[in-house]
Amino acid sequence: MTSTWNTKPLKEVSGFQGGSQPPKSQFVSVPQEGYVRLLQIRDFKSDDKAVYIPVTKKIRTCSEDDILIGRYGASVGQIHRGKSGAYNVALIKTIPDDEVIDRNYFYYFLNSALFQRPLMNIAARSAQAGFSKEDIANFPVPVPPLLEQKRIVAILDEAFAGTEAAIANTEKNLANARELFDSYLNAIFSQDARKWHKDTLDNVVDETCSLSYGIVQPGKEFPNGLPVVRPTDLTKKVITLDNLKHINPDLAKSYKRTTLIGNDLLLCVRGSTGVVSIAASELAGANVTRGIVPIRFNSSVLTQEFGYYLLKSPSVQEQIKEKTYGAALMQINIRDMKKLKLSIPPLNKQTDLSSMLDDLSFETRRLESIYQQKLTALAELKQSLLQKAFTGELTAEMHKEAEEAVA
Repeated sequence: MTSTWNTKPLKEVSGFQGGSQPPKSQFVSVPQEGYVRLLQIRDFKSDDKAVYIPVTKKIRTCSEDDILIGRYGASVGQIHRGKSGAYNVALIKTIPDDEVIDRNYFYYFLNSALFQRPLMNIAARSAQAGFSKEDIANFPVPVPPLLEQKRIVAILDEAFAGTEAAIANTEKNLANARELFDSYLNAIFSQDARKWHKDTLDNVVDETCSLSYGIVQPGKEFPNGLPVVRPTDLTKKVITLDNLKHINPDLAKSYKRTTLIGNDLLLCVRGSTGVVSIAASELAGANVTRGIVPIRFNSSVLTQEFGYYLLKSPSVQEQIKEKTYGAALMQINIRDMKKLKLSIPPLNKQTDLSSMLDDLSFETRRLESIYQQKLTALAELKQSLLQKAFTGELTAEMHKEAEEAVA
């Protein structure tokens, strides 16, 4: 940091104002006189679910220039701006002192690791994975003279214009790769499925499969204990022992019906309902928690391999979506899950389709990996530039280049 820079506590460069949470009974989906849009975290990604609330003295409002910070859960630390309206309690508005700090400079600072790292450390210790104004009040902020702040912003604006374009293009490619697989899956189950045998899930599972959910209270981590799969573990096609929670084996004695044998399909019925994964053979003897139902099909009717894609098909996923209920915790009843309607082709057809879908799935995951690595590299590049910006290296390099040009 250069000699002309100061370091100030965050509370000296910006004030903060929390949001308000009007009751849902006041929400309307169409704008009307006397109402204002209620901004929620989701609204900064899409306008598809916009809601409006009455204008009252209790609401907190923001303009498009205001900078908002996500306060809780998975959205904590997200930095948003560009929309006006009232904002809810999941957001907090910054009120930077324009005589001390440039608003755009402050926006870049909030996105940098200098702010994000200590914020995440605080959020990780919170029961709600959140933070208060007091938690961040003394975070150090590098404050160069205003003119230099504006120069830093100009450099970052120019650098990030290219970076953001590359990120947008990569995200589009990533979405296209996923959509290609989804469209092929949809084509199979919308065109051919009309000729296939129809049945319900409970009629096509193996006689040893009870279609039950797992351990309700798995308890704390138990060293060298029994591995269990939780809904949060269902992030990839095949689930292995890596990073699974281990519990006291005694807690599973009443849940023998959900003991895994390997190659079980794992259907999420709480939280992200409809997510499906496959238990690796090494999970034989392991168990699942309440949010997962293990599925083993009658092999004379339906193969596990094709069953995986069948459960992921648009027709089945739509049924799960229709039967899912709840607000804070989404879930589907076991009785509704058992009655899911399935379209089942002959076994030889299942083998051919599974092979084709496996090949396409592998290629999709390969492309996803490439694009995800590129996104990670671009994010690291952004953080590297921000790090240089807030330690004075960017403008120092400019000064050096200017001096060399004059010499």
